[in-house]
Amino acid sequence: MSLRLRPDEPSWWYGAGPSLAAAALAPIAALYGWAARRRIVRATPYRSRLPVICVGNLVAGGTGKTPLTLYLCDTLKARGLRPVVLTRGYGGSAAGPYWVAEGDSAAAVGDEALLLARAAPTMVARDRAAGARAIEAAAVADTGVAADVIVMDDGLQNPQLAKDLTLAVVDGRRGLGNSRVIPAGPLRAPLGFQLGLVDALIVNTPPAGIRQAAGGHPVVVAISRHFAGPILQCAPVATGDMAWLKGQRVVAWAGIGGPERFFTMLSLLGAGMVAAKAFRDHERLTEADAGRLLDLAARADAILVSTAKDMARLAGAADGRLAELAAATRVLPIALAFPEADAERLAGLIGRAIAP
Repeated sequence: MSLRLRPDEPSWWYGAGPSLAAAALAPIAALYGWAARRRIVRATPYRSRLPVICVGNLVAGGTGKTPLTLYLCDTLKARGLRPVVLTRGYGGSAAGPYWVAEGDSAAAVGDEALLLARAAPTMVARDRAAGARAIEAAAVADTGVAADVIVMDDGLQNPQLAKDLTLAVVDGRRGLGNSRVIPAGPLRAPLGFQLGLVDALIVNTPPAGIRQAAGGHPVVVAISRHFAGPILQCAPVATGDMAWLKGQRVVAWAGIGGPERFFTMLSLLGAGMVAAKAFRDHERLTEADAGRLLDLAARADAILVSTAKDMARLAGAADGRLAELAAATRVLPIALAFPEADAERLAGLIGRAIAP
């Protein structure tokens, strides 16, 4: 299998042993961490009349926030509730408050917002307090949008809105890296300070990682030294009938946080991985990128496979190689799964957060 990765961050953020670059950047990291902490501490958050469940992460880059947000929406709907997603709309031009609508493009609202809007009404707002007020107004007006709970996507470091439950997702493969603050490491703010904002940690393990870690997942063990609250585990799983992948020659491509999880899952499902091409998280493909992927698949007599998030970025491509790529690519549907005990613990946390 040909595998080319384009990481979003310096390799030494997650490298083993000390790093001269990290040490040299330590003074800047200290200033960055001080500013991040000060911004949160000095804020006066808006308290919504609706309960707010926040999903975030401790580090820069993707860890699985969007799949967890989708899981929460499904869980809340199964309880008979009406969740509404509040997101920044990363990568989109809309500042909001703006309801994601059918026909919107990733360039306008971001790829994650398009994906989330399939699960629940989704509000894009860079000002999260203004977004919450707009959701409340819609819930009491004759707009067709009803809301019982706000699910705030990527909001751990955002101080504008008070939260009733805050969940932080941790990559179970990379953990917290060198545990230094940006730019010396991947942390968005000092670790101890961030953990003080969190009610529970969700370790997103690689596919089949929960079963492999029966004796104690190493990332869980490491984090438990710093965090006394609940630490739950989940793993991505393919949904639906996956028989079409067994023995199929595949060219996989993905521009998500941690694309290795996606490629590993394809291999575990029996796909014959001819090539795997990783783009940066949220990266918009060019006509040339699409042409290379199409040509590679044609030469290898293979099918193209990607993620729902990646396909959302291609939405609206009417012609050219990007439209060809969208038509030729098959989506592998993925969801998060929790062990029964952890699913029950998470359900308990949700229940307390949404209690009147």
